[in-house]
Amino acid sequence: MKEHSLVLGIDTSNYTTSAALYNLDTHEVISERKLLPVADGQCGLRQSDAVFHHTQQLHEVVSRLFDKAEYKPVIKAIGVSSRPIDKEGSYMPCFTVGVNAANILGTVLGAPVYTFSHQQGHIAAAIYSSGSEYLYNREFIAFHVSGGTTEAVIVTPDKDSIFCTKLAARSLDLHAGQAVDRVGVALGLSFPCGKELEQLALNYTRSVKVKTCIKGCDCCLSGIENICKDLIKQGESKERVARTCLEFLSQSIEQMSSAVIEKYGQMPVLFAGGVMSNSIIRENLAKKFDCIFAKPEFSTDNACGTCVLTALKEVH
Repeated sequence: MKEHSLVLGIDTSNYTTSAALYNLDTHEVISERKLLPVADGQCGLRQSDAVFHHTQQLHEVVSRLFDKAEYKPVIKAIGVSSRPIDKEGSYMPCFTVGVNAANILGTVLGAPVYTFSHQQGHIAAAIYSSGSEYLYNREFIAFHVSGGTTEAVIVTPDKDSIFCTKLAARSLDLHAGQAVDRVGVALGLSFPCGKELEQLALNYTRSVKVKTCIKGCDCCLSGIENICKDLIKQGESKERVARTCLEFLSQSIEQMSSAVIEKYGQMPVLFAGGVMSNSIIRENLAKKFDCIFAKPEFSTDNACGTCVLTALKEVH
């Protein structure tokens, strides 16, 4: 079996255990992931539970990943998500599981270990899957919209960390993914609710009117949970409730995008994170902006971006 030089990426987020391999010879990425188990009717996990489930799942995910490789892997470096975002003090216990595993592997294999933020991984996954590698050499706007983050950042090239980020806009309360899951659970859907909520919304073809709350470049999203719960109490169809939720989020992101562009200037806009796999939101944004999207399978939590960034560190 022919040997191939690879880098390994690990990401242990609050939703998914994931690992990926980047082939330095072919520039291809393969990945494996497994959702953390969430009890029916719940909208997420406590950090202590997330840590426990990652310790149970990580070896399984990595084993399945290496079973996929149709060559003899030679691991040259390991990359891991060590924190949610690039900010001093950014910390979540669930990422310590991945960091611990990466450091053990690095010691055993004699391979360097590079750490990145979870957000950097999402942005890199979007760049890789969209074929937009030119962004590494210029400034651009990146939205990271998920269950744990709803932010826009200004991304600039950086010699040491490939790129660095500066906060430009954020949600002042609820994150977009939290809104999706809370409304979805209220409708009786299974967590995470994104795919089921999208299917319901696609079956509602009438227009819906929503009133967003934008403050400067920032947004407030908590209102949509109450609006949707009121619609449910009024006996409105699940399809209408789902469409109302997604149109509210879509318009909020649109208005944030316009405000950020007005403040920081015209530049490419990249959208990453699990919420950005939603076809309704993507279609609405594409009508308004010159957008760059991660492919849907690269939008949700994954280790692909982490191993891409690790490969870039090795090459440079």
